[in-house]
Amino acid sequence: MKKINNPKPENWGVLLKRPTQTIADIEARVNEIFSEVKTKGDEAVKKYTQLFDGISIDQLLVSNDEIATADKEVPLELKDAIYLAKANIEKFHNAQKTEKITIETTEGVICWQEKRPIQKVGLYIPGGSAPLFSTVLMLAIPANIAACNEIILCTPPDKNGNINPAILYAAKLCGVTKIFKIGGIQAIAAMTFGTKTVPSVYKIFGPGNQFVTVAKQIATKHGVAIDMPAGPSELLVFADETANASFVASDLLSQAEHGADSQVILVTTSEKLLNSVEREIEKQLQVLPRKSTAEQAIDNSKLILVQNNSDAINLINEYGPEHFIVVSKDEEFFIENIQNAGSVFIGDYTPESAGDYASGTNHTLPTNGYAKQYSGVNLDSFMKSMTFQKISKKGIQNIGRAIEIMAEAEGLQAHKNAVTLRLESLKKKNDE
Repeated sequence: MKKINNPKPENWGVLLKRPTQTIADIEARVNEIFSEVKTKGDEAVKKYTQLFDGISIDQLLVSNDEIATADKEVPLELKDAIYLAKANIEKFHNAQKTEKITIETTEGVICWQEKRPIQKVGLYIPGGSAPLFSTVLMLAIPANIAACNEIILCTPPDKNGNINPAILYAAKLCGVTKIFKIGGIQAIAAMTFGTKTVPSVYKIFGPGNQFVTVAKQIATKHGVAIDMPAGPSELLVFADETANASFVASDLLSQAEHGADSQVILVTTSEKLLNSVEREIEKQLQVLPRKSTAEQAIDNSKLILVQNNSDAINLINEYGPEHFIVVSKDEEFFIENIQNAGSVFIGDYTPESAGDYASGTNHTLPTNGYAKQYSGVNLDSFMKSMTFQKISKKGIQNIGRAIEIMAEAEGLQAHKNAVTLRLESLKKKNDE
């Protein structure tokens, strides 16, 4: 990891740059695949599955027999862990439900807001070397609580054309309606346009690599919403001299092992801690099964020494981390002043792994600085707020003249007439 001492604010932009390609680097390839999936459907999906995943798939839809087999293959201990995580995630997301809001803004003018589920949603679950069945829980559980009618899941097959049993088990447990053996750009394109086999959806959720992230952004150009631009994982830890260096190192490595394009950062006011964490990282790295992946991510990562907490929080807000861990005697300062972070983890015994799996919060979070303007996935992500209004005779008389004046000032005579006709009708009735 690169060590940086007291960087100047004017250099933070370059210092905090993510190790990701720009959309322009990838967009042409994504558009090419989107165009082919749009015109050739399943044929194109199968072609790119063969090309990118190295497997020829005849049936894209996962069968009930495959799901039943997966149920038998998942160890009981893992099932118990999934049940515990599911219960906590359900508790946290159920607590996010809100009631109908009703207000009489003026006498005779009743306005209210209600929420409705997004009817058709698509969930993208990364597979490959780390099949993220935990992401199934994070997406399918709130989709079910929101009462989405159709919950489609796409995830890449392995070299034998199979899906990890834990992904299938979690999907069945959480009410996914259809599961498809499709990954990458072609999965996002299939859910965007629909094919003979894969239904189109209204909104796509889920993390992925840089290609999936760009594909989701391209999907928005074709009338499909997305949760957020969620790309390679990242973690920033602030720790002072009170922190446990081995804990900090383990947290940094937990994100580094996600992928070669992940990024982890330590910000500290203690040079002693910085050096201790550096040694711990090297020590713990040696025994990781995913050592080579973590090493590549570590090459993209930084140990930053700053002079004080104020400099630290300003730098952290400038970065806008996906995950932010704070271990400090002044934790309240950081809790009160953090503005840009996807999810915050506080104290020695709150590893980021807890949020990834079982504490209850959602782990689908904005990356690449998008925490400055995006929220992580939550119950409202699967719902739409709709407004309603009902105006009585008295109500239109109370606000009608204001509407006429405003419409006329904007040069919209038909808008004015829609009110004038009603007011005149009421006036005639009152005169009779």
